Amino acid sequence: MSRITKAFANRKAFIAFVTGGDPDIETTEKLVFAMVEAGTDLIEIGIPFSDPVAEGIVIQEADERALKSGCTTDKLFDMVVRIRQKTDVPLLFMTYLNPIFTYGKEKFLSRCAECGIDGIIVPDMPFEEKNELADVCELYKIDLISMIAPTSEERITLIAKEAKGFIYCVSSLGVTGVRGEITTDIGIMVQKVREVTNVPCAIGFGISTPEQAGSMAELADGAIVGSAIVKLVAKFGKDSVKPVSEYVRSMKKGIENPLK
Repeated sequence: MSRITKAFANRKAFIAFVTGGDPDIETTEKLVFAMVEAGTDLIEIGIPFSDPVAEGIVIQEADERALKSGCTTDKLFDMVVRIRQKTDVPLLFMTYLNPIFTYGKEKFLSRCAECGIDGIIVPDMPFEEKNELADVCELYKIDLISMIAPTSEERITLIAKEAKGFIYCVSSLGVTGVRGEITTDIGIMVQKVREVTNVPCAIGFGISTPEQAGSMAELADGAIVGSAIVKLVAKFGKDSVKPVSEYVRSMKKGIENPLK
């Protein structure tokens, strides 16, 4: 059983996102350990990129800070090696096609495998173009995480049938960011997925409160939180470990006890 599959076994998963290298690599590393300690089941690490098209202003600014602080893909690989010596938590890279192809897709995915990355999420790669990476991911046993959006409609079942690891259900149209309420009919999206696969569904984009996390996890197999964590890092910088840890603990509680 893969680490990702184990993360969803017999529980609702809390998935946390953090921008790698914001405000610096050392803080990112500390944040990963703190979030694991606070109950995070999977962690997505964003590779900072100068043109992150799926991201709202919060993560765009985090990418800028990380790049200014000297963060590189190689430094993140080295960081993952250190993290892997101390924890078995599933780790994913969220990145874009450009950084992967600039690095060299074979080299990038072989390094993912060597250092202990379990999967990658590539928001700007349409399902129809997944063969750009699918074979190399298969070769190195890296799960290429599929995303489905409210606009996917009849493509939902097509995407779900070929999904690996878990399915990233996008709760709202537009870019990432905290939202006051989530109006998409998530239940219907998840139902369509479950008709064709047992691969777990996790919901992301806009989740920021324990109540939202709990209600999303009731509908699906897990909740993904990114911008709300990145906002705390932006606010507290190198002192963000404690506030992020406390926030993650409250979100995990919201998922485990959705109505309490």
